[in-house]
Amino acid sequence: MAKKDVRLSDVQLVLMRSLWDAGRATTAEMHDRVGKPRQLAYTTVSTLLTRLEKRGLVKSVKDQGERVFRPMVTESEVTRSMVSSLVETLFRGDPSALVSHLVKEKDLDKDDIEAVRKLMAKGAKKQGGKET
Repeated sequence: MAKKDVRLSDVQLVLMRSLWDAGRATTAEMHDRVGKPRQLAYTTVSTLLTRLEKRGLVKSVKDQGERVFRPMVTESEVTRSMVSSLVETLFRGDPSALVSHLVKEKDLDKDDIEAVRKLMAKGAKKQGGKET
C-alpha cells in the first residue's frame, strides 16, 4: 500500500501504534489498551477500527466470534504520508523549511545535530547517484 495518502487523527494514530506493537488484536484488546485509558466507549473503539478497515488500513477476520484486526500499512508508510502532507500544507512544499523550523524551535544537542548531518550527507549521496 505504498504511496497511499494516509492521514490519521490523534486517536486513530494511537490505535494504529497499538496494533503495530501487538501485530494483531481484538476489539476488546484494543479497548483495553487504548479505549479505557482515554475513557472511550467500547463502541467508539469498534467504530474507529471499522472506519480504519473501510480505508484499507487494517483488516479483520472472525476468530471464535470475535473480530481480530491486523495492520495493512506499516508505521513507516503512515509516517511518510503524514510528514509529506505536513510539508505540503504547513511549509508550502518546502522540506528545508521544516528542517529549518525544527533546528530553530527545538533544543538540539550535539548528538542530534550530528545525526541530522549524517542523514543529510546520506541524502546528498543518494541525490548524487541519480540521473537527472
